[in-house]
Amino acid sequence: MNQDIIQGKWHEVKGKLKQKWGQLTDDDIDQMRGSSEELQGVLQKRYGYEKDIAKKHIDDFVKENNWR
Repeated sequence: MNQDIIQGKWHEVKGKLKQKWGQLTDDDIDQMRGSSEELQGVLQKRYGYEKDIAKKHIDDFVKENNWR
């Protein structure tokens, strides 16, 4: 996934993250600051995803929202 996509659309992404992954806190989202690697780590922590599964979920999230 292209890191710039997440960072460039961060204001739009923040709201959609909460819709998609309700267990994410505002603090989680603020700490990410658009970093897909940080998002991956938080998904692993909150949802127990393995690294490759978290990455796939993020890639799917980007595709679902046409942020390619």
